[in-house]
Amino acid sequence: MRRNKLVAVWIGAALAVTLTAAEPAAAAPDYIADMGWGMAAIGSNLFYMPAKMLYAVGGGIVGGLGYGLTGGNLGVAQSIWSPSLGGTWILSPEMMNGKSPILFTGESYEADSGTGSGGKG
Repeated sequence: MRRNKLVAVWIGAALAVTLTAAEPAAAAPDYIADMGWGMAAIGSNLFYMPAKMLYAVGGGIVGGLGYGLTGGNLGVAQSIWSPSLGGTWILSPEMMNGKSPILFTGESYEADSGTGSGGKG
């Protein structure tokens, strides 16, 4: 009889440890929220993409004028082209919920006449 009580205590203790140490199940994907973020991205792109296109076309034209007016100085043109043509072109759901950054402008380009690598090294 004493042995049965001891076995029951051990089984109860093992069960308690197993249940408290178990990892909770992964949460099921939230398809409704994902659809909402996707719809928000689509709606935002209706305004974001034309604005980005205008900015990029304007930067392309101004960069070309800068290149021509400075006698072919590519550093001047690239300092205009890099921010205006780079960056985020299409908003994604990850950008809408803050998991990824939205970069309207690209990396700035700084001409470095000392290295000859156009400021990249």
